[in-house]
Amino acid sequence: MSRRKPDSSPRVPGPAGFAPDSTNAAGIRRLLPPLPRSFYLRPTLTVARDLPGTYLVRRSGTSLLIARIVEVEAYLGARDPASHAFRGRTARNDVMFWEGGHLYVYFTYGMHYCCNVVTEQEGRGMAVLIRAGEPVAGLMLMMRRRKTSDPALLCSGPARLCQALGIGRRENGTDLCGDEIWIAGDPRSGGSRLGRSTRIGIREGREHRWRFYIRGNPHVSKGRPTGPDGRRDQG
Repeated sequence: MSRRKPDSSPRVPGPAGFAPDSTNAAGIRRLLPPLPRSFYLRPTLTVARDLPGTYLVRRSGTSLLIARIVEVEAYLGARDPASHAFRGRTARNDVMFWEGGHLYVYFTYGMHYCCNVVTEQEGRGMAVLIRAGEPVAGLMLMMRRRKTSDPALLCSGPARLCQALGIGRRENGTDLCGDEIWIAGDPRSGGSRLGRSTRIGIREGREHRWRFYIRGNPHVSKGRPTGPDGRRDQG
């Protein structure tokens, strides 16, 4: 009797009825419809708390890439010295001042892109950085882009996430209520597993506990918070 080989494919979380290898964009959009504009027009910290556990969906040609958001950081415009919008509107940060529900993508360190969700009303300059995600669909394409077969290294950091999902300069200003990139799922699905801490890798505004993440998730980035005690888990 031949023995069946164990399934070695990555086990990834997804909503009921979801097939990780599906490439039917229309079907995925029905199963994972975009969150409404009103979700993004709320206070930035509220949006940030609600994002972990939702799904970032990316159409890339005929492929669909999906990552479950597991870590974010809020940046609060003119009141936040760590924010790109702290000193006002510029050509670089213009999208941050658009109406909530758009994607703000910036280039950093001369080699990486990072993506943010614009929040609140037009002109506020508020946004939430998507720091890390857990791959759900499109893993083979993500692996080719990231040049690694380790699922834990695909989206576990803001630059890794953008590289894996193919998010760059062209995606800056994308409407998250459209059909190219969107966020779906049940807000606050992180529930009791939601952790909070100071932010990572900043020089100013280090005292603010504006980072939210899913505790114990292996896809959360490895950086150390920059607050007074530098603890990763602060409840």
